[in-house]
Amino acid sequence: MEKITIIIPCYNEEETIPIFLKEIDKVYNKMRESYDIAMEYLFVDDGSKDKTLSILEEYSKTNPRVSYITFSRNFGKEAAMYAGIENSTGDYTVIIDADLQDPPELIEEMYHILKTEEQYDCVASRRFTRTGEPKIRSWFAKMFYKLMGKISKTEIVDGARDFRMMSRRMVDAILSLTECNRFSKGIFSWVGFETKWLEFENRERVGGTTKWSFWGLLIYAIEGVVAFSTAPLAISSIIGIIFCIISFLGVCFIFMRALIFGDKVAGWPSLACIMCFIAGIQLFCNGISGIYLSKTYTETKKRPQYIAKKIHRASQDTNEKTDPEK
Repeated sequence: MEKITIIIPCYNEEETIPIFLKEIDKVYNKMRESYDIAMEYLFVDDGSKDKTLSILEEYSKTNPRVSYITFSRNFGKEAAMYAGIENSTGDYTVIIDADLQDPPELIEEMYHILKTEEQYDCVASRRFTRTGEPKIRSWFAKMFYKLMGKISKTEIVDGARDFRMMSRRMVDAILSLTECNRFSKGIFSWVGFETKWLEFENRERVGGTTKWSFWGLLIYAIEGVVAFSTAPLAISSIIGIIFCIISFLGVCFIFMRALIFGDKVAGWPSLACIMCFIAGIQLFCNGISGIYLSKTYTETKKRPQYIAKKIHRASQDTNEKTDPEK
């Protein structure tokens, strides 16, 4: 019997967890008809402020597949995914969101692919449409993937989701990367292994509201760029060289003009604009360097990715089918 660990990061998901469990139980019961498998639903409560934890505690009493880890505070989705992967004991590991924007029914197809096509260690999902998403948000997302494709050697597929199934050896490879500043989409690609992509249409949340604001996504994008590319440092250096050359040429021009035509006090507005522009470029380049320096500082402290307040593991794997309506 093979075991599949389903990792579900949660933050204030009291509305979606009951719906998600009904859907994932349907998948489990259907897969049990074709495969000799056991499943564990490993929820990672990322310091929720609502009733997420109490709901998980109740379901763990009635559903023998429900396990959960709850954090001492909110550490972020990256930490929640890492905690789930670190505590996964399955032969195969799945990461999926609780809001059902990731279709649970794809899990059976993912498992079938990994069992029948041995060249693959991962089956991942990507959205080929962004229906229902704000256009400005979709545009920035596309620009981010294009930028990453140009400045990073690590391939990140446009529309890629965290939703995927991975073999045990790929999970072990991911766990060998203990960096604090994590960008999982990049890590999944960086470790290598053959990945097959499944496409699906964008889905709306079944309940609650998204926890990702535009600002939060922007910060997350910057994290991804910094984590998997040093191109911004090179760009800032090139900009500095260009402006040094321009400044030198400007000094030569002013010196020659003064020798030929004399020195006239004029052009203060344009001079002020040029000084402000160059100062802005300098601050921008210093800011890029500062971001990389701050990441280095964070890594040297070697703080844990998360602090678990409570861990409950399912007492046993079961082959019993569950009525999804209960």
